[in-house]
Amino acid sequence: MDSSSTRRRATRQKLYEAAVTLIAEQGFSATTVDEIAERAGVAKGTVYYNFKSKTELFEELLRHGVGLLTASLRTAADETAERDGTSVEALDAMIRAGLAFIDRRPAFTQLYVAELWRTNRAWQSTLLVVRQQAVSVVEKVLQEGIDRGELNREIDVPLTAAALVGMVLVAALDWQAFQPERSIDDVHSALSLLLHGRVGGSGLVPR
Repeated sequence: MDSSSTRRRATRQKLYEAAVTLIAEQGFSATTVDEIAERAGVAKGTVYYNFKSKTELFEELLRHGVGLLTASLRTAADETAERDGTSVEALDAMIRAGLAFIDRRPAFTQLYVAELWRTNRAWQSTLLVVRQQAVSVVEKVLQEGIDRGELNREIDVPLTAAALVGMVLVAALDWQAFQPERSIDDVHSALSLLLHGRVGGSGLVPR
């Protein structure tokens, strides 16, 4: 990658970080391009050089953030496969990876979850696309587990994948907002128990 591309990526990263912090604090409508530029330490024209509008910046922020989450989930699944782990072990590793991502980027996660419940946004179609990218990684692991006979064939793959991703997002936000004294190990352990079905005494994903 040449130096100009590296600089542009670094500038965009600063703009993403500034925008996500401000929008999480103030809301999208209340946040101005001037504030984003000031928080990022760049000129206002730099914002418009990289993005046509505040809306485009927010759309690209969603793509960037969910792309990082998707990559972390995929890496967890791939690393489990490389050591010949089971599909349940891969799902467990993905839960851990998701929690670690949220722990590092709480403002983005709060913003992303909030936007999932809003309607009539200009970026709604973008949000649906990036959401599916993350969920599809989990769907792939579930389907592979079914195909190998590790998981129950009656599992509803799309719904179960969405439920697992949602469980991690909501549990992590609750952890950070209401139970910050807990460690990531505590939260992962609790969600792992749910995954393995021990809370109710029967398998969530029985063999």
